[in-house]
Amino acid sequence: MPVFEAEFAPLVARILADFSVYATILLGTLVVLTLLFGRFYCSLLCPVGILQEIIMLITRRRISHRPNRPYKYVIALMVFGTLFGGTTYLLRLIDPYTIFGSAISLTAFGLIALLIICLLALWKGRLFCTDICPVGTVLGLLSKHALFQIYMDTSGKKCVLCGSCAKVCPTGSIDFKNQTINNETCVKCLRCLGRCRFNALRFGLKKSKPMTFNPNRRQFLNLCGAALFLGVMYKSGVKLSQTIANKVKTLILPPGAGNPQTFANKCLNCNLCVENCPMKVIQKANTEYPAVHLDYSKSFCSFNCNTCSSVCPSGALKRLSLEEKRRTRLALANVNPKICIQCGLCARECPRGAIIPPEGHAAKVDSSKCIGCGACQNVCPVQAIKVRAIDNQSTLTS
Repeated sequence: MPVFEAEFAPLVARILADFSVYATILLGTLVVLTLLFGRFYCSLLCPVGILQEIIMLITRRRISHRPNRPYKYVIALMVFGTLFGGTTYLLRLIDPYTIFGSAISLTAFGLIALLIICLLALWKGRLFCTDICPVGTVLGLLSKHALFQIYMDTSGKKCVLCGSCAKVCPTGSIDFKNQTINNETCVKCLRCLGRCRFNALRFGLKKSKPMTFNPNRRQFLNLCGAALFLGVMYKSGVKLSQTIANKVKTLILPPGAGNPQTFANKCLNCNLCVENCPMKVIQKANTEYPAVHLDYSKSFCSFNCNTCSSVCPSGALKRLSLEEKRRTRLALANVNPKICIQCGLCARECPRGAIIPPEGHAAKVDSSKCIGCGACQNVCPVQAIKVRAIDNQSTLTS
């Protein structure tokens, strides 16, 4: 299973954008495993988490005990609230998988964000994971109630308060003086288990009182406040998605995008489609366009390729078979008869036979067959053909 298909935030976005049984099963599997074994995702599956783990292993910097910071819950509510409201705008700014993908594709934002996270790791360990990352916050809340947890065995008074376990903890989750471990922030790297010389640490079923839901007044008010704030961010997400939609009406999008408004609010800007496009026709988001898009000025969309829709992790691009992609109208070509020199190259290059060859007149486009792949525009020697954006992608009957 490709790693990019098991990333938490893209799976949530994909289910919201285009419900998928496969994505739901994957997300459910991650949730169940977290409820069983804790927050292992951050050490084993998250690319930014793995990078920070490598940095911590190399530097061996000691991180002091770090209590829970309430602002991380605010960040998570903002990000997922706007996501439920219809836009990935905030998610793409802070989601670790998206940041990593943007950095790998050499976008300025991705490189700067990843550099900041690396510097934080050198200075404060996995501070991004414990106090900032919205995915980590959600998984931490699940991990807090995991069936198997790391805990100190105080029954035989094995712990001598040496602090060796705390020295190697990358998240500052161990308070060795009080012999407690914060399993909400613990990322299950298991280094502490190997460091303890007195076998005082355990990873397994912890004997504890049955979990009951009996919140006090303060907890109840916090819960109500969180629900209210989530609702506010949901409405903000709806308004933000509409604002973004107004900026992308002229975009030509990769196959499976549907319409510009929906796509721009679902795209994570992870740039997997950009990096995997063999024709290099898919361009990164920029200050003018808030989502990836097709640029036919130097290339065209290959008739025999559906790679972009198959690698999209968020559902912004609907998964299309090659046959479906070949019948998906992305845009529509237009011929300027005043410029056309009647060479016939466009008709020969069109994979759908949508261009009527010039016979004493300029070439013409059969709009019932054209899918707007850009092959004709790319081959035209005098730029007589322009491919125009359409409001919604559609599937031709034949």
